[in-house]
Amino acid sequence: MKYISNNRLLAWVQRLLLLLIVITIGGCQSDEFTNIPAQPNPETAGSSTQPVPSMVLREGDTVSVSLPGSQTLDSTQQIRPDGKIVLSLVGEVTAAGKTPEELQNELLKLYQPQVSAKQVIVTVQSPNIPVYVTGAVIRPGPVTVNHPISALDAVMEAGGFDYTRANLKAVVIVRQEKDRTERFKLDLKKAWSGSTNAPFYLQPYDIVYVPERFTWY
Repeated sequence: MKYISNNRLLAWVQRLLLLLIVITIGGCQSDEFTNIPAQPNPETAGSSTQPVPSMVLREGDTVSVSLPGSQTLDSTQQIRPDGKIVLSLVGEVTAAGKTPEELQNELLKLYQPQVSAKQVIVTVQSPNIPVYVTGAVIRPGPVTVNHPISALDAVMEAGGFDYTRANLKAVVIVRQEKDRTERFKLDLKKAWSGSTNAPFYLQPYDIVYVPERFTWY
């Protein structure tokens, strides 16, 4: 009779637990998750490109509002949990959910009756854009960046692939869209080798899951 070493048994147990977690997550999703039609794969679509998404302001972001010619009204503050900021003369303004350009246009309209403002500039000082990377990567966990980030970039921020076990061809992006969950399957092996120029850009709170290659012991 052959005996399994403690190290090999531990490896088997770890893989079984990971498989159970993935199955549990999939089972907790709505039928809409499991019945989603195959999504287009921007990472492997050689003739198409995905535009860089505009940054959307969120609670916790720090924004700077400046009015050239009326510098006494300049302000830098963090967006409150209710999504608002407070500015001189115009009071509370909802910032969360808007792009910096959209907020600029709204503030310009609000300030014009007050100071005849011709320009309002909104800049993001410290945006809060979390995504999560898990699976066969070096440092799984949350990744927070201050600019739009692609799936491959997020993996690199997590220390890169664990090449001894990562399956680069079947990376999964899980995205929550209001009342439904969407799933995208990416072939990041082609993106890593440079054979595609169509990066898949992530949205805040996306989950990047790098599965393991199936191996027999």
